[in-house]
Amino acid sequence: MSAIASHPRVRSGSTRPYVLETHKNWAIVLVHAGWLSVMAAGILTLISVYCIDVALRDSTTPGRFAGDALKQLLFAGVGVVAAVVIATPHYRWIGRLSWALMGLSILLLLFLRMPGVPESIVKAVKGQRCWINLGFFKLQPTELAKLAFVLVTAHYLRFRSSHRKFLGLVPVGLIACIPIGLIMLQPDLGSVLLFIPALFAMLLAAGARLRHLAIIVMAAALAAPAAYPFLAGHQKARIVALVHQLQGSKEGADDINYQSFTAQALAGSGELAGSGDAHARSLIRFNALPERHNDFIFSVVCARFGLLGGVAVLALYLVWLAGALLTAAGCKDPFGRLVCVGLAGFIAAQVVVNVGMNVGLLPVIGITLPFLSYGGSSMITVWLMTGLIVNIAMRRPLPPFRPSFEFEE
Repeated sequence: MSAIASHPRVRSGSTRPYVLETHKNWAIVLVHAGWLSVMAAGILTLISVYCIDVALRDSTTPGRFAGDALKQLLFAGVGVVAAVVIATPHYRWIGRLSWALMGLSILLLLFLRMPGVPESIVKAVKGQRCWINLGFFKLQPTELAKLAFVLVTAHYLRFRSSHRKFLGLVPVGLIACIPIGLIMLQPDLGSVLLFIPALFAMLLAAGARLRHLAIIVMAAALAAPAAYPFLAGHQKARIVALVHQLQGSKEGADDINYQSFTAQALAGSGELAGSGDAHARSLIRFNALPERHNDFIFSVVCARFGLLGGVAVLALYLVWLAGALLTAAGCKDPFGRLVCVGLAGFIAAQVVVNVGMNVGLLPVIGITLPFLSYGGSSMITVWLMTGLIVNIAMRRPLPPFRPSFEFEE
């Protein structure tokens, strides 16, 4: 009996509606967990467009939208098209191109630091050189680096076992050090922090020993105080301001902690069920929260829809993560499994950090909220991630399977 015929979900002559077609080693299925991520991404995107309009336009005139809200809708359209494109070829082909994609992202990150580049192309914003101005669009290479990092790491680990030894983690760490080091030069410490949980999630999924990772975490925690003197002045100020805030002090409320306190006040103004549209727009306008359509969009969501709305948004992120992790659990191909876990690691870390910034539990470090915050590079990247999840979910490998990450203790 052939592998296809013996597969429990694909039998010879089967007309089951969820099997679109079969190939030698895999089948395309229509019903899969990836649709959970698509559904969550679509709803979050619609919330984003509306909340950006609420954040930037105090008028309630029907039929009009703030300019950046319309741009966000355009970015979302491009992102959806990009998701369809990346979901079309088999994800293994994308894996073969992962090193080339990493090379491209490294070149773009290096371009940000090249001397002599005109300010019209690369302009420092608040001391950071993070964007390449293409005229019609500002490209943030860090977003591309996230995707490339997950693909390269998954491709490297897919059939290896060396990472189960402590020294075997060194090559994986070196892969991570390249984009991390270049992003730190921008400097963008916030984005750097997102790579670490994504890397650890992939290593755990690949069978790395928990005690080895625990040793690395403990060593980093012990070394953290020694790194404090090397931080930039504004980074030290952010940490000190957070400590004061957690102690209940109002020090810096009109200075370094202005964004944090204003964001908390705005989020709290929505109470349980939120404010009406016009009232929410007025609150946001008169509170004058900087970056309210970007880093602090979650506070706008809470002001408009209240605590229940904030919880609903977090639930949508859990649905997106559930789609990614269920896809990983059902994928017998090690590369596909690790890609899903790595993407979930990035999204989960980004949501935790951004929401923590908005509610005053973490320092303000310039991390956006996936799908919700304004930004073309971010919106297109998260939709590319969603397209990859669908790509992996709908292509189900058929037996016999090559063992993947099945190690005897």
